[in-house]
Amino acid sequence: MRILILEDDPWIATDLQAILEAEGHEIVDSLGSLDEAYRHLDDEFDCALLDIDVIGGKSFGVAEALIERQIPFAFVSASKPSDLPQALRQAAFVAKPFEERTLLKSVEHLTLNRLPC
Repeated sequence: MRILILEDDPWIATDLQAILEAEGHEIVDSLGSLDEAYRHLDDEFDCALLDIDVIGGKSFGVAEALIERQIPFAFVSASKPSDLPQALRQAAFVAKPFEERTLLKSVEHLTLNRLPC
């Protein structure tokens, strides 16, 4: 899968990229801010991994834009699932610190369903 990462911590972004590339996925971009994310929404990618708290605010608007475009995504965040707005509570959620196995299962789920979880 071609995956977009929105993560403002470069160490975590690098970890995500290494884990996913080791499984054969392609990282189309690793972005650190909301401004960057909004500029890249029209790029071609199969799914996205979104940190919630990034430079510029919370990624909820990006998530809503992905839903409109029918692009699957998962939140990868130290926030709690209960912190999500009601409209996004059904989204896939991987808690930080994440286990590699949990992350890969979430991406596999996105691959199989091709819809926001």
